Amino acid sequence: MGAQERMVEAILFASADPVTVAELARRMPHGADPAEALVHLRKRYEGRGVNVVKVGDAWAIRTAPDLGFLMQKETVETRKLSRAAIETLAIIAYHQPATRAEIEEIRGVAVSRGTIDHLLELEWIRFGRRRMTPGRPVTYVVTQGFLDHFGLESARDLPGLKELRAAGLLDNRPLPGAQLAGDDEGEDLAGQTELFED
Repeated sequence: MGAQERMVEAILFASADPVTVAELARRMPHGADPAEALVHLRKRYEGRGVNVVKVGDAWAIRTAPDLGFLMQKETVETRKLSRAAIETLAIIAYHQPATRAEIEEIRGVAVSRGTIDHLLELEWIRFGRRRMTPGRPVTYVVTQGFLDHFGLESARDLPGLKELRAAGLLDNRPLPGAQLAGDDEGEDLAGQTELFED
């Protein structure tokens, strides 16, 4: 098992992108068990400067979250996303798989082709399966690159409504057109709980 751990460690260390267990199995000698080697390797790296982390259905070696501040000079910030792109990305992340019509319905405005193209170029979204409805519209889902960039294991790890409010990213005001009774003011609005998982 020690030799298999070394092989998995070498592959993860040399790979810029997260690697699936199936890919590890293809690269390793016949009969090797990369899944078990990952379990041992993950334990070995606990509490170290780098960790073996799961990203979607793949694995990668990443800097420990508490040491991220040391890498600030290493990161290069490119152009910022437009508000339309951020809104579109958030809708896809929370409602995936989402069609263009669903995105437009939630945003209340048309989504430009450039916004979707930009998110596809960043490889933060990808095409999902076509819906089995008239016209068979294409759907969009977030990618492992999106999960990796934001340090998420899966889309279920996205912050919920309460966490976003606590961080000051959402107003405590009711949605436009929503009517609240006096004793309901502290509760989540109907419809908002569907937008964000708690």
